[in-house]
Amino acid sequence: MAEPGPPTAAALRGLLRSHRLGLRGLVVVLLAVVIWVSLSLGILLPVLGSVFSGADLRLLIRVIAALLLLLIPTAGIYSLIGQYAFWEGWLTGLPRPADLFRSAASPSATDPSAAPSPPSAAPTRFLVYLDGIHQVARDHPPRVLRLLDEIERGLDPGTVLLKGMESYNVLPVKLADDRGSAWLWRRLFALQEEHPLAWIRFLAAFLVQANNVIKVGISSDGRYGPIANYLLALKIVHSLLPLGFVIGQHQQLVLLGYSGGGEMAMGVADYLHHLSRSPIRILTFCGVFSGNQQLEHVEAIEMVVGSRDPVAAFGRLAYPGRLDLLPLSLWNQARRRGQVSQQMLRGMGHNGAYGPFSDRFRSSLARCLLDLLSRPA
Repeated sequence: MAEPGPPTAAALRGLLRSHRLGLRGLVVVLLAVVIWVSLSLGILLPVLGSVFSGADLRLLIRVIAALLLLLIPTAGIYSLIGQYAFWEGWLTGLPRPADLFRSAASPSATDPSAAPSPPSAAPTRFLVYLDGIHQVARDHPPRVLRLLDEIERGLDPGTVLLKGMESYNVLPVKLADDRGSAWLWRRLFALQEEHPLAWIRFLAAFLVQANNVIKVGISSDGRYGPIANYLLALKIVHSLLPLGFVIGQHQQLVLLGYSGGGEMAMGVADYLHHLSRSPIRILTFCGVFSGNQQLEHVEAIEMVVGSRDPVAAFGRLAYPGRLDLLPLSLWNQARRRGQVSQQMLRGMGHNGAYGPFSDRFRSSLARCLLDLLSRPA
C-alpha cells in the first residue's frame, strides 16, 4: 500500500473548517447562556435587592456565577466522556448494530434490488417525537402530552407515535439514574420542584436545561456531533423495535422535533437512514437547529414557525450556514434540492402563554402538523 502523501490544501482547509465549526458551537452555547443569565438577572435583581443587603447580594451573585462557571463546563465535559465511553464499548445497554441487523431478516438482505413492503397488519409509518431542552425525563410535562394526545388522535391507523424518547441522553436510562451523575441530577430535580425559594428553583431548572443546551451544541459540532448523533440514532431504532418496526421494510420514519429537538432530528437523520434502511422525513415546530448535517437522504424537511418566536429566529442567526449568504452550505444545498418547506402560525411564540403547547395554539398546531403528515413527502 502506498504511503499517504502530505496533506493537501483542501484537506487542511477542511480541518480548519471543522475546528471553526466546533468553536462556533461553543460560542453559540456560551452566548445563549450569557443572554439567558442577563435577562434573568434583569428580572430577579430588583426582587433580590429588596430581600438582601448590598453585600449579601454581591456574595450571592458571586456564588451563582461560580456555580455556573463550574457546573456548565463540567456537564459538557462529562457528556463528551460518556459518549466516548459508550463508543468504546465500556458502557452497556444499547445493542450493537450488528445484532440489530442480524435480527432483521428481510428480503432486501438477500436481494438488494427488492423493495419489500411491510405486512398489512404492521405499521407503515412511525412518528418519533424529540422534545425541547426543557426535557428532564422520559415522562413529558402535561402541556406537552396534551399536544401529543391531539396529534395521536388524528393519526391514520398505520402510523405509530413514539413518545418519551430522551433526546439529550444517549444512555438507556434517565438522567436521574445515570450511575456517574445521578447524585447531581436528583438533587437538582428536587430543588427545582420542592425548594421554597423561587430563585433556587430557577437556578436548578437553569442548570438542568443548560445541560440540554450543551447537547444541542455537541450535536451541531463537526468533531463530537457524529458520535452523539449515531448513538441517539441507535437508541431510536432500539426503541422502535417493540412497536412493530422492522429494519429494511421501508416503513417511513418521521422525526418531529420541538425547539432543540429539531437539531437532534437533523443530527440523527442520516445515521437513522443507514441503520434502519427506511425513508426519513423531518418535521419541526419552533425549531432551533444548525443545518450542518448531511441531509441528502431526508425526503423532506417541513418547518412550522411562529411569527412571535425570537428563539427560533436567533437560532437562524446563530448558525450562519442557514443564511442565504453561504449558498454552498449543506442547509442551502438541501433548500435548492427542494427538500425544505415552511409554514407560519401567526401570533405563536416559543413557549409560555403564546407557545405551541398553550391553549391558544395547541389545536391549530396539531391540525397543521397532521395536515403536513397527510401530504406525500
